Amino acid sequence: MASLPRLNRQCRSGLPSSEYPEKILQFGTGGFLRGFIGHFIEEANRVDHLQARVVALATTPSGRDRVLNEQDGLYTLWVRGVQNGLTCNDFQLISCFSRALSAADEWPEVLRVARSPALELIFSNTTEAGIAIDARDEWSGCPPVSYPAKLTRVLWERAQRFQYADKAGLVVLPCELVEDNGTRLKELVLEVAGRWQLDARFTKWIERSVPFCNTLVDRIVPGGAGAQEQEQAWEQLGYRDELLTVAEPYRLFAIEAADDIAARLEFIDADPAIIVTDDIRPYRLRKVRLLNGAHSITAPLALLAGCTTVADAVGDPRIGPFLRQVLLNELVPSVSADGAAFFAHHVLERFANPFIRHQLIDITLQQTTKLRVRVIPSVMEYAQQFGAAPRLASVGLAAWLLYLRGDSHQQERRADLHAERLQALWRTQREPRALVAAVLADHELWQTDLRSVPQLAEQVTESLELMLRSGVAAALDGELAAAAGHA
Repeated sequence: MASLPRLNRQCRSGLPSSEYPEKILQFGTGGFLRGFIGHFIEEANRVDHLQARVVALATTPSGRDRVLNEQDGLYTLWVRGVQNGLTCNDFQLISCFSRALSAADEWPEVLRVARSPALELIFSNTTEAGIAIDARDEWSGCPPVSYPAKLTRVLWERAQRFQYADKAGLVVLPCELVEDNGTRLKELVLEVAGRWQLDARFTKWIERSVPFCNTLVDRIVPGGAGAQEQEQAWEQLGYRDELLTVAEPYRLFAIEAADDIAARLEFIDADPAIIVTDDIRPYRLRKVRLLNGAHSITAPLALLAGCTTVADAVGDPRIGPFLRQVLLNELVPSVSADGAAFFAHHVLERFANPFIRHQLIDITLQQTTKLRVRVIPSVMEYAQQFGAAPRLASVGLAAWLLYLRGDSHQQERRADLHAERLQALWRTQREPRALVAAVLADHELWQTDLRSVPQLAEQVTESLELMLRSGVAAALDGELAAAAGHA
């Protein structure tokens, strides 16, 4: 393996994108953006619809910016799975990235990119928790703390450079799974501008010249491959790629935009998976509440049961039936969108993809926020429709509480902004019933009081008590048997 060259432009010379202007600034360097936006921009360059390069901005100290620069902006997308009955196992060289910058270490250079006449688009994926501002955000921050504040500073720099000219406005396409993500991000940018007391001309320029599009993104991109598969892929490729990115074949990018804004999105005709519409809500509802909701309600339970990947969970004799039943019997009935049941069956097929090692631990990144966005609306709507909270979803919520207690066998955890808050409740509320009541009543977590949901507190408490007393397997066996009896 040591004899293989490292992927760079020297070993892959003659790439046309090396001369394209830097038209895109991307907030984030993670696997999803590499497997999603990277694909679409690469395809648009390939068919000559765009001719653009992307500057990737690392907003966390992951080290991916360093690796991307060492590889001259190149990486390989490995698309694996079954689509329309056909097995897909393809490699795509992504060459549209010019470089990566560290927000922490290279903020002045980021602002220089903001002043570039060539810049046209901004993409981002900072997780649901990223669409929020921070009390520590300062205009003089190098950089400011939150993503909306960083974006405000970038847009301010551009507005000043071009004297609020309409033609200097950028199209902002957030890819976070937040409802009305573009509208919400714009509101936060304007709020930051108000806090910083920026010139009124700036807010008028934002309103007039900077469209924030609501979007819906859908592709399972677990990121890297396992060590053995990675080495086999390197041998097949003939080079070492430290950013080899695995994704499923399925993809959907729904963008809510009027015709005049769509005309500025030169990449949208490069792939039929890109849909421009005047209303993305049906696409969002199906995807967030069914695919992402099923992920989020299952991941802690599956981890506590000893599973490692989504495929492991699908094949587990307890977690597999739980996943299927919670999705089809509880989440689908709560989603009022055409084709929900068909989409859910397709989701189960995607979860069972034998080529994708989607780590459950990665799904638990900002798990509490994800539950609020992806699952709690389904719980509330199910209860409104049927008079009681869904039982299996209650089991999933109990498992989430147990998982975040912090003393399970799971050694590795993903960040959760609310983990310390919940662990403090575990220390102060000795009885499960009191703990569950305190958690459900926490308006900051849920933006509502969940104690009003019929039977939710009782069912979560019952499941948590059983897990603490007899283990996850016992709790699942009882609930699955009861669910089967009501089927």
